[in-house]
Amino acid sequence: MRQASVAWHRDAGSADAERLETLLGQLSLDQAVGLAHGFAVFSLLANVAEDRAGQRRARLQTAEGGRPDTADGALARLEAAGRTRADARDLLAGALISPVLTAHPSEVRRKSVIDRIAAVSDLLDACDRNGSTCDLEARDAGLRRQATILWTTRLARQAGLKVQDEIDTVVSFLDSIFLHVAPAQLADWRKRLDAPDLQPFIRIGTWVGGDRDGNPNVDAGVLEAAFAAQSRAVLRFYLREVNALGAELSLSASLAQVSPELAALAQASGDTSPHRADEPYRRVLSRVYARLAATHPVLTGQPAPLAALFEAEPYAGPDAFRADLKVIHDSLVANHGAIFADDRLARLITAADIFGFHMATLDLRQNADVHERVVADLLRVAGVCPDYLALDEDARLGLLSAELASSRLLFNAWAAYEPETLKEREILMAAARVLARFGPQAIRTHIVSKTDAASDLLEVYLLLKEVGLYRPDQPEACPIQAAALFETIDDLRASRPTMERVLKEPSALAVARARGVQEVMIGYSDSNKDGSYLTSTWELHQASRALLEVVGEAGVRLQLFHGRGGAVGRGGGSSFAAVLGQPQGTVAGRIRVTEQGEVIANKYGEPEVARRNLDALTCGVLLASLAPPPDAELTRRHGATLDRLSAASMRAYRKLVYETDGFVDYFRAATPIAEIADLKIGSRPASRSTSTAIEDLRAIPWVFSWSQSRVMLPGWFGFGSAIEGIDADELRTLYRDWPFFRTLVQNMEMVMAKADMTIARRYASLVPDRALANRIFGEIVTEWERTEAAVLTITGQEALLGGQPELDRLIRLRMPYVEPLNHVQIELIRRRRAGDDDPRVREGILLALNGVAAGLRNSG
Repeated sequence: MRQASVAWHRDAGSADAERLETLLGQLSLDQAVGLAHGFAVFSLLANVAEDRAGQRRARLQTAEGGRPDTADGALARLEAAGRTRADARDLLAGALISPVLTAHPSEVRRKSVIDRIAAVSDLLDACDRNGSTCDLEARDAGLRRQATILWTTRLARQAGLKVQDEIDTVVSFLDSIFLHVAPAQLADWRKRLDAPDLQPFIRIGTWVGGDRDGNPNVDAGVLEAAFAAQSRAVLRFYLREVNALGAELSLSASLAQVSPELAALAQASGDTSPHRADEPYRRVLSRVYARLAATHPVLTGQPAPLAALFEAEPYAGPDAFRADLKVIHDSLVANHGAIFADDRLARLITAADIFGFHMATLDLRQNADVHERVVADLLRVAGVCPDYLALDEDARLGLLSAELASSRLLFNAWAAYEPETLKEREILMAAARVLARFGPQAIRTHIVSKTDAASDLLEVYLLLKEVGLYRPDQPEACPIQAAALFETIDDLRASRPTMERVLKEPSALAVARARGVQEVMIGYSDSNKDGSYLTSTWELHQASRALLEVVGEAGVRLQLFHGRGGAVGRGGGSSFAAVLGQPQGTVAGRIRVTEQGEVIANKYGEPEVARRNLDALTCGVLLASLAPPPDAELTRRHGATLDRLSAASMRAYRKLVYETDGFVDYFRAATPIAEIADLKIGSRPASRSTSTAIEDLRAIPWVFSWSQSRVMLPGWFGFGSAIEGIDADELRTLYRDWPFFRTLVQNMEMVMAKADMTIARRYASLVPDRALANRIFGEIVTEWERTEAAVLTITGQEALLGGQPELDRLIRLRMPYVEPLNHVQIELIRRRRAGDDDPRVREGILLALNGVAAGLRNSG
């Protein structure tokens, strides 16, 4: 099958290539399923090999120096720009760098599969660490064992995911990776910058359990369950570490001096064991363990996994836990020197600094339409306004401002409300309980999807007031900030006046000034689906610059939250390059970025890879903040050119997607969009409604469908038409001098290298109306040829990825093993749509979807 696939790809009209159609037609279902399973497993293991090679190259390049996405390379580049380590230290002292883990459904792998891949990686890691002493025979036996388990593990899910499944998956990454990597990274930066007291600047975030936009399964119980799961993982980590330290720190009072503070803690520990009578450190750690064990059921609802030796009062919060650890650490360092300065205890203190008892900051998110309906219901029942939804924006703002200034609550426990109103109130009441239990870092932001007016944010503060989180007499004390999410092209263009109006409101301005920042989220996915990759990227750039001005005029700093996905059509690509490509001044030490779907496992599935990605994000923030390229000048000189490019790209894209008769029918037939709905890879539906319109389809299945069919349309369509008539020399200059434009072109180049119009033509053959298929596929191919020529003209290369030979080689190596999966997928989709309802047909399709996604990697 692989050989026939290669021959067909080389010459679809040759006799050898005809074997492909014969083989496909003769496949039994067992053969088809087995073949899809085999190539999918191959792709998974090929990814491990590719990652391993990448890690070795990265280690070598790091050792040689010069990589700007490593600590040494970034600091060297800063020095060359006239910046000092003190500048870096000062910036990071007030920085916030936050990867935010979301459950968006583009991760097709089951957790069981991810665990097997991790086991394979662990075996290879162990051999890398041991070098020449590695027992190769034992390693190979272990690899064969894990490969056998993977080969016999079901790859596709049989049951749909629940939100708790997504919570458990995210918590597993937090527990196995971030709890270990983030403290080590902070410790390393403290050493490099000679800043032992540098506060944590990496803060891990999550949406899972708080993101209810379009997900009816997220409620108050789910929100509290998410925090219970996170807290359970972090407290058990602390308990294990304290137990290990107790076993280690056997210092006797007769042989070692201790600080008065430690002696006092030991005396008051409550540990009466005669075996530890002269071991003050152990006695204090026994008390710490007992207090943690008592905290565990309070925060998680479950007893500690290993009971304490005696009872103690629970910790009121992580600060008290950290204070006890600090007393132990200070005594060791004061009496025994620097050998205790950076040890297991120091790393535990750092972990407590970063993770507290909540582990990850959880964002709330809901659609603006829901908020306005809930507010309308509250106002109607309270007799304040009979029809809030009928008011214009000025009237809404006047009413909301008056209510936010009043201490009177709207909710009446004895009145009747819509179920949606009661559910939203319960969620916010749960948020208030979470904040009381875990502290202000637990929930910081409430994101408002589909923001298109200032009232959308004030409605959030009104709802927070109803549960006691916003107080009219102390608006600055509100622990949760309402943050707009601008998603569509129109929303991005309207972001300036919207935020200008928001920050004129005393309520929103008080919260922003108390925090020192106003967070704004910008969405890459829907803006791309709305208007093309080029237009989306440029409008995001322009909106970011406008928001910087607006927020600065209000006397606060801007904190942008980038809603990026894995695929280029959803803002994917190198995070380091993306940060460097941001408009000058918009980073300034603070950035939040979503890490979605398959990106989480790809970027944070292994400790070394996770560390490298956290460092790359840190280095990008340092360089973008302290040594930015001349973005403002380039925007001034070439902004008009980008405006023309963007307008032309959007026209070409919307003409195809939204104005071409039959396009929706073509899309639904020529991609596996219907079959993707069976993948059971998320807890929310693929569409926002029962409509088949592109406007109502979520961006993730939109991009995922085009990736599977190898068109990758959202990542490039419209660019070729856009540059017609634009001076080529100017475009080459932009590519050379402007990181924003260079990153845009390189990301597009990468996604085009994974596209394949020959394979895409076979998907087009699934369209029943041949005239429709030929017409629309012909338009796609014509634009593809224009775009490929445009990219080569701009880059000066003879072929795509000509300037990135390593990436080009990796893609070329894996494509012969992805293509058979595409062919099998097409054959089985054809059979299913012809009426074959055998469950094995569906299984084979889902396996092929898994395999193609694994082979393409950043496909969602």
